[in-house]
Amino acid sequence: MLVLILLLALAIWALVATFVELRRDGYRRTATDWSRVAGQDALSQADPGHVYR
Repeated sequence: MLVLILLLALAIWALVATFVELRRDGYRRTATDWSRVAGQDALSQADPGHVYR
């Protein structure tokens, strides 16, 4: 029973610590900076006769 209580306490502590670190890390949706995105994708630069997936 003591081991179960300790395991439950550890799980709760880990869950709280995860949310605290995600907030501290700045985890949020942000708009894409299109100036840093390449203009062409891999399929437009593919060699003829090769299959790219």
